Amino acid sequence: MPLSKSIDFLNENAGDVIKYRLHTEILQDVNKTEQDSLFEKVLQTPNYKLVESYVKPNGYIGRGMHSWDNWAGEVLHETPLQDGETAARLLANYAIPKDSKIVRNFVEALNNDEILQKEFSYIPPEIVRYRDRNVALRNGGSLSVLLYTMQALLGYGDDERIIPFVDISYKAFESVLDINALSDITETRNGSKQKYKYPYIQPVVYFPCQYHLETLANSTVWKNKESSEKLSKAINHLNRIMRDDNELQVKVGSKYYVPLWAYVRPFRSFEVSGPYHTAQRKYLTCLAKVGGSNIDVVKQTAENILEALDKDGILKVKFESPYQKKCFKQGMLYPTPYAEVGLEPAYKNDTRIWCDLTFWAVQFLHILGLDQ
Repeated sequence: MPLSKSIDFLNENAGDVIKYRLHTEILQDVNKTEQDSLFEKVLQTPNYKLVESYVKPNGYIGRGMHSWDNWAGEVLHETPLQDGETAARLLANYAIPKDSKIVRNFVEALNNDEILQKEFSYIPPEIVRYRDRNVALRNGGSLSVLLYTMQALLGYGDDERIIPFVDISYKAFESVLDINALSDITETRNGSKQKYKYPYIQPVVYFPCQYHLETLANSTVWKNKESSEKLSKAINHLNRIMRDDNELQVKVGSKYYVPLWAYVRPFRSFEVSGPYHTAQRKYLTCLAKVGGSNIDVVKQTAENILEALDKDGILKVKFESPYQKKCFKQGMLYPTPYAEVGLEPAYKNDTRIWCDLTFWAVQFLHILGLDQ
């Protein structure tokens, strides 16, 4: 097997989550008894135990969603895993099955208006956020974008309740084919006293964000040869026309909001020499799922990974400073919306970092069918 060195390294050094995902998703070389044994070890990991402890009687996990900054530091709220989105992302990255009790009950809570209204009623901004939850679905500016995407991540991307948002997500990327610059769809703020008068779009305007991409990457109902090729074409076009200095807001009523990681700047391929953005591995994985090597940055990333693994099968990166390394490690402690979660239990030595990166490399090449 071309990746035998990488797999040997992971089997010898990786933690329980990586071993579980490696053998069940990629190698698929374990029987039911062995799979259950690997999964049981995942259920005993510290972060999973934390998420499990945050489950409420109504099935909701933690408090709010994408809301940690609203109550971080309160005595009763210890970690970002008490945020509903962070909890959902950990369950997804730990590959907890969609039919497990913790996931099934959480998804039911995400579709229960009575539960959600209670969850988003603890401060005035959250009350408004819940009230306007279905505004700006086309560009990532509302709460429902989060609610739908988390369900897709948890295995429900082809569920009937999610399909309308899957369609919106596809159209958001498709719409890019009709523009040649971000300015083609934006409006200019005039008369504002604010220092930063960023260009904005209206809620009805389609424009893709990270949550649209994650939804498409975790659903199949939209996907066929023609639609995948068109989406790849749109993403390549997006990468050509976007600029590094682009800024964007969404106008909802009289207020302006930053959309949920709108793709107003170019995607970058992964390079061993960096620089590293915390969201890079996340969006590259999703791009590989939706368009494969038809997407230019995916193809280049695969080439870079294969070259990096050629010597000893281990994906390592070069840090420019101890501070950069510290930031890289901190970015993997919890599954934030904008960073790929680390699957190792701690990062006290470099081997743990290399395990995370090497597993990602193996997963990425597996998605592209380059591991055979």
